[in-house]
Amino acid sequence: MAVDDTQPLISHLIELRKRLLYCILSVLVVFLALIYFANDIYQLISAPLIKQLPAGASMIATDVASPFFTPIKLTIIVSVFVSAPLLLYQVWAFVAPALYKHERRLMMPLLFSSTLLFYAGMAFAYFVVFPLAFSFFAHTAPRGVLIATDINNYLDFVMALFMAFGVSFEVPVAIVLLCWSGVVTPEDLRKKRPYVLVGAFVIGMLLTPPDVFSQTLLAIPMYLLFEIGVFFARFYVGKGRKGSEEEDDPEEDEPE
Repeated sequence: MAVDDTQPLISHLIELRKRLLYCILSVLVVFLALIYFANDIYQLISAPLIKQLPAGASMIATDVASPFFTPIKLTIIVSVFVSAPLLLYQVWAFVAPALYKHERRLMMPLLFSSTLLFYAGMAFAYFVVFPLAFSFFAHTAPRGVLIATDINNYLDFVMALFMAFGVSFEVPVAIVLLCWSGVVTPEDLRKKRPYVLVGAFVIGMLLTPPDVFSQTLLAIPMYLLFEIGVFFARFYVGKGRKGSEEEDDPEEDEPE
């Protein structure tokens, strides 16, 4: 390989290292700012369960080090979530020079909207799903069984739900990207509405407790988000493929 050929690769690796360093520093700064409130953050996350526990019940720690490490673990995860806009910006700054102008005009709104939708999914899980789910679990315990949830197991459970609902709320972004790339069209998606509705309820059944009410609370928002994605996708349909093929003004639309 010639020396001239290695220069772009080296410059890209240096840029990637810089962006990764910024990401790590962003998470570290947020973590250091939140570490003092680690126990308070855990109390906030565990509040939906504690409110549903019967009188005299409480959470427990089956591992000696859990009371110390579990809040720290949660604080690290929260630091990543809080730093998400900065992390996405670093990803954007790294890939933006290789994108065409019409691609950059699309990606910025998608990055912004995907972040908001992910946060919205987490908020929906915390304020709507958690109270219903934990109330269901607390009131279906067999007689004589004392509910005492391990703090580490609880953290793993709620983080899985946060991720599930956060990702589920990304449906509009996924639909826009599919239509933008030309994989599907809004017309095709409209014809599949009955299947999407059934699929939303199936996903709701898998991600929520086995009661119709909480399943519906996930299925209906997912279907509404599907309709929102189909509505906005009509403005982007086929533009990814079309924009790449148009050569009317290559100097204006070439990657930087």
